[in-house]
Amino acid sequence: MRRPALAFLTLLAALVASTLTGCADDGAPDSGQLWKPRPGLAWQWQLDGKVEPTADVPVYDIDGFENSAADVARLHRDGRKVICYINVGAWEDFRPDKDAFPRSLLGEENGWAGERWLDIRRTDVLRPLMARRFDMCRDKGFDAVEPDLMEGYGNDTGFPLTARDQLTYNRMIADLAHERGLSVGLKNDLPQIPQLLADFDFAVNEECAQYDECARLTPFIEAGKAVFHVEYTEPRSGFCAESRRLKLSSMVKRLELGVWRQPC
Repeated sequence: MRRPALAFLTLLAALVASTLTGCADDGAPDSGQLWKPRPGLAWQWQLDGKVEPTADVPVYDIDGFENSAADVARLHRDGRKVICYINVGAWEDFRPDKDAFPRSLLGEENGWAGERWLDIRRTDVLRPLMARRFDMCRDKGFDAVEPDLMEGYGNDTGFPLTARDQLTYNRMIADLAHERGLSVGLKNDLPQIPQLLADFDFAVNEECAQYDECARLTPFIEAGKAVFHVEYTEPRSGFCAESRRLKLSSMVKRLELGVWRQPC
């Protein structure tokens, strides 16, 4: 950012910055500032197909490959922030860049059709692959990235992954996003929140209420960072009161993550 030479310009810039700060939670990054979503923002999470902008919420989390720059721009015109979903922990046989991943990186199937765990220890190979995906998110105008499957070390991946391997990889992912002016969320990986809190700008969580783990996300809330949370099978009557107390952004979704939602 250019530094003003005159005191008057300095004062004017400070006043403008102060004004922008008041609405920075819901607008696009300004003057190189990352979007910093605060606790309590309502959201929509739609990964099934192209986005349908029918939910009256300030934040949308949508698939980075299946949506275009025009889709993102339309959401921005409606005053919404837009998060780019990218799988960083597993190979997917339905993505256009699938052939760029060496076979040696592919591990066990992860339970989702067409997906196999990645050997995240190979950061030398994965860094440029993920960088290109994040370039796509940036070039389409997204505000942030939701990197999925960031806890391979706790699963049967086919590789001897350790917690240290996961920390290294997750921090690399956060750096790639920040280098492109994108904020980034920590997806699940509750055990490593204490080590990764400073690296991530918000959290995305699945089913913390079902497993009685939502309080473990408190460090994000205390740091003024949003926690976007979804349950699939728990009724709202069983967790929404606690979610509101914890200041989580909670809703119920069907597993296919289509348009349907029931917010707290």
